[in-house]
Amino acid sequence: MHGMLVSAIALAMGVATTAQAQTTPPASKTIFIHAGHVIDRPGQPARGATTIVVRDGKVIELRDGFAAPDTDASVIDLKDRYVLPGLIDMHVHLWGIGGDPMRARLGELNRDDSDDLIEAEKNMRVTLEAGFTTVRDLGGNPRGIRALRDGVEAGAVAGPTIVNAGQMISVTGGHGDGSNGLAEEFAEAVHAHQINTCDGPDDCRRAVRAQISLGAQVIKFAATGGVLSNVAGGLGRQMTPEEMKAIVDTAHAFGRKATAHSHAREGTEAALEAGVDSIEHGTFLEESTIRLFKQHNAWLVPTMIAPISALAQARGGQLPPATIAKAEAAAAAAAASHRRAFAAGVKVAFGTDTGVSRHGENAKEFALMVKAGLTPAAAIRAATIDAADLLGRKDTLGSLEPGKFADIIAVTDDPLADVTRLEQVDFVMRHGVAVKVGGVRQAFPPN
Repeated sequence: MHGMLVSAIALAMGVATTAQAQTTPPASKTIFIHAGHVIDRPGQPARGATTIVVRDGKVIELRDGFAAPDTDASVIDLKDRYVLPGLIDMHVHLWGIGGDPMRARLGELNRDDSDDLIEAEKNMRVTLEAGFTTVRDLGGNPRGIRALRDGVEAGAVAGPTIVNAGQMISVTGGHGDGSNGLAEEFAEAVHAHQINTCDGPDDCRRAVRAQISLGAQVIKFAATGGVLSNVAGGLGRQMTPEEMKAIVDTAHAFGRKATAHSHAREGTEAALEAGVDSIEHGTFLEESTIRLFKQHNAWLVPTMIAPISALAQARGGQLPPATIAKAEAAAAAAAASHRRAFAAGVKVAFGTDTGVSRHGENAKEFALMVKAGLTPAAAIRAATIDAADLLGRKDTLGSLEPGKFADIIAVTDDPLADVTRLEQVDFVMRHGVAVKVGGVRQAFPPN
């Protein structure tokens, strides 16, 4: 009844609700993309000259050669480009100022959510233009990120598809407790509004449900300490196994996947035993941890660029003193752990923790993955087909096949020969709308 009342009020005022905006069918439009080289299903052999037919935001057909367009179709010439599916970053933080922790800290007391919303919209656009047509946002203002998610889907703003987690679930004093390190009067103000912290299984179930009520599509929790939280105590396990199991079970009961921020081995292993779908960071991995990954069919999202960025910021004095020792420890261990996991065949999905590093530089993660042992083809697959698998969206994302969304990017040289080519994306299309052509930003919404 309440929902009907809201819709009636919105209609009376001439305002379209999000659901109504999303159900309005776009005008039928056919696009013929002439592509010189196509990595249509990453991990499988690439195609040569191909025509990709796009209609109503989806791939309709892939034809060999450069087919003559239909009379009502437009043509995009990518004959000298390498074309592949839009990239997926499974770990970003779009909200607020990203990659510049000193500026973020200095503005903390005079910047409102409205300011951070504007920053987030800019971050979305830069991320999309870097070739990332889908992201999983793992921590930001729940209402704000939900609004951006729905705005993108309605065509109101330019950005990637967003799968949002709301706020990270944390124990009191843990990585994710926003009152850490604050003076008393500010800590009390944060506590008055904080719903993402919990203590004990029952309270953690409540915290998960609170994020779902705010629109979370995935649940993230802090199994261990974190580098950037302004509290000492290292990177060890912070949640009990019972708390983790309560979080994972509650997320699954609501049809959501659960992912764990985790550095220390003990935290990662407890989260895997609890049935978590993926691990973010996985900084300290042993053979026992790798066995659990494979036993539970779980994914690793390595975020290799994050400890490198955090360490540089900590050493440069941009982060609080409590973070320095943690940044040193994480950076020293991460590469070797990830190399061990890659070699053992742990399932890997691409993620960067962008927001720690700068938005738009997400593709720098590829070179780090290759340096740690993945082939360029495997790294690209981790950011396309495999990431779509972890999202539960293989039917719509991750490859260029009929029926899937027309999320398409192009680069000037072969990324299978040099994966750093993905750091300079020349063409970006999301859901059939070109937002970057020849390296130039396009008007949005399109004319």
